[in-house]
Amino acid sequence: MTTEFENDIVQSLSALRHGGLILYPTDTIWGIGCDATDEKAVQRIFQLKQRDESKSLVILMADVRDLVKYLSHPPPDIAETLSTFKRPTTVIYEGALHLAPNAIAADGTIAIRIVQDTFCRHLIKRLRKPLVSTSANISGAPSPASFRDVTQEIRKGVDYTVEYRRHDTTPHQASRIVRILADGTLEILRD
Repeated sequence: MTTEFENDIVQSLSALRHGGLILYPTDTIWGIGCDATDEKAVQRIFQLKQRDESKSLVILMADVRDLVKYLSHPPPDIAETLSTFKRPTTVIYEGALHLAPNAIAADGTIAIRIVQDTFCRHLIKRLRKPLVSTSANISGAPSPASFRDVTQEIRKGVDYTVEYRRHDTTPHQASRIVRILADGTLEILRD
């Protein structure tokens, strides 16, 4: 790993552990993140994005095993289901546990994505907590396809901005969002 990569991890961890917000590359688009168990940090994200708190946020985890800690009844075959996804996919689950209350939807559901991205996985594993990930834009504005599309307002509103992948201009898109129904079929909410 490069020194820049490690420095980004260390600086991000410091910000996250002190209730801060980070601007970081995810497995999809650039996101605003915080410790998903820290209610005050989650509140700061809603304020920065000028977003209604009734809108839910996506939570990133590094491993499917993490679902056991944060869901009351994870689907028994979820690892098998997730392994069939060919692109980053966020899944809506019932029965969220141990996450900031304002990160959980009013109906008790939570949107979780297991990330494959190297930076996100390292960061989450070293934080030992899931991360909030929401697009790095003001609510209602277009999601940034790359770092250069992130506005100054967002850049100034976070405590640390990751250097890693800043110069990557490959256009990225938001994840697919699905809900797994009781019979095991997938309902696609955003493709």
